[in-house]
Amino acid sequence: MPFSEQQYNEISQELQLVKQEIGKFIVGQEEAIEFTLYSVLADGHALLEGLPGLGKTMLIRTISEVLDLSFSRIQFTPDLMPTDITGTNIIERTENGKQQFVFQPGPLFSQMVLADEINRATPKTQSALLEAMGEKTVTILGDTKKMAKPFFVLATQNPIEMEGTYPLPEAQMDRFLCKIVVPYPSKKELMEIMKRTTGAIEVELDKVMNSDGLILAQQMVKEVLVADEMMEYAVNLVVATNPQGEMALPDVQQYAMYGSGPRGLQSIIKLAKARAVMQGRFHVSIADIKSVAKPALRHRMMMNYEGEAEGKTSDDLIESILNSIQQGVGL
Repeated sequence: MPFSEQQYNEISQELQLVKQEIGKFIVGQEEAIEFTLYSVLADGHALLEGLPGLGKTMLIRTISEVLDLSFSRIQFTPDLMPTDITGTNIIERTENGKQQFVFQPGPLFSQMVLADEINRATPKTQSALLEAMGEKTVTILGDTKKMAKPFFVLATQNPIEMEGTYPLPEAQMDRFLCKIVVPYPSKKELMEIMKRTTGAIEVELDKVMNSDGLILAQQMVKEVLVADEMMEYAVNLVVATNPQGEMALPDVQQYAMYGSGPRGLQSIIKLAKARAVMQGRFHVSIADIKSVAKPALRHRMMMNYEGEAEGKTSDDLIESILNSIQQGVGL
């Protein structure tokens, strides 16, 4: 193994400092902070869903500042064009009076890109993100350009306001490593938010890690060991989400239209590895897989009409699968 146990302990301590630094500005939102960091460590993209004003945008901006990454925000609207985010060629006059095309990069060419309210853009603009998210390149007029390293798309969407929105298609949703549900703050957290945001004291954030340190941490995540038993457990989880599968539970057969594919399994393993590194371990445990199952799979399962009528969610079905496999059912 290229990395020693001491190196894993050191990177774990550094990542805990990153988390503490983010906590100086962001109140609560423990799970959102953790899974956004897991996504960054696993070199993947994350979708944050929550009501307006819960700090989704501020969380992403804070993480980019603490990790010392270049940051850009794209406010998605129905009139946003693909070239508005990827950039375009413009005519520029040279010193000798001639004209030439020069590429003007768009906001997508940053290390951390916030796609704010991504479901407000038209499908054509949403699809412009697909190549960048999947291949980490952008092709403009036949010229392929590479994205920055590291490169992340962290998108937000509002789950309740559907007027004037274009729901993300399944192919686009599947590109996100995980879907993070941002909860409403508690009364105590609301009090603390008011103290931090309406007072005269300004919170200054320290840059705890840089791009090189983050790329090293990402490499360490890839090297984390996954035992065959852990891999089989993760495979069982994913197979059990398929309503037509041999391991499908009655609830899944009754309420799910379709389940997760191979990308769901990849996401579970990547996020579980990132969680292990955050805790200073170089091997994945059952607890890691259970912890990341819902964020990795919730956007990869779709309810049928009966499930929607009964008010069932993908989280409910994943919880049933976790409990059943834990008790030895379906193995």
